[in-house]
This record gives sequence, structure tokens and C-alpha cells, in this order.
Amino acid sequence: MNIQPLADRVLVLPAPAEEKVGGIIIPDTAKEKPLNGTIVAVGEGTKDEKMILQAGDRVLYGKYAGTELEYEGEKYLMMRQSDVLAIVK
Repeated sequence: MNIQPLADRVLVLPAPAEEKVGGIIIPDTAKEKPLNGTIVAVGEGTKDEKMILQAGDRVLYGKYAGTELEYEGEKYLMMRQSDVLAIVK
């Protein structure tokens, strides 16, 4: 990965949205944004907040968390560590 987040930020690869529900195909405009994903890269943290997340963690985050960005055809979210709600084990 050529993107290195700074300070207390993390780069998240969102989980893909569901394409089908009970045999019904959902159009792109009606798909819910996924609220979970995998951390791809993390920053160093700050002097006030230690980085507790690490690359590879599966996480849950809020509906409006982060900033969407696209890199090499893949969509990612850049967010602060505090925007992450939980780690999925």
C-alpha cells in the first residue's frame, strides 16, 4: 500500500454491499453503505492518543464516518481512530 495515514488516522477498505436479499437483486441506488470494513493502513498516533488499531483489523464505524477516496480503482475511507466504533473479532 502506497498510502500512509498520518497522526491518528486509519485507511479502511469497506466491505462490499450486499447484491441480493432473498433472491431479489438490489440496484446500486438502493444499496446501503456498508458499516464495516478492514483496516489497510494506520498512522503513528498522536502524543495524546496512542494508536490501538492495526492493519488487518475488521472494524465497525458510523454511517457518516470518514472521507471517501479512490486509489487505483479501489474505494477507501480515511477516518480518525475515534470514528471507529468497535473491532470485530
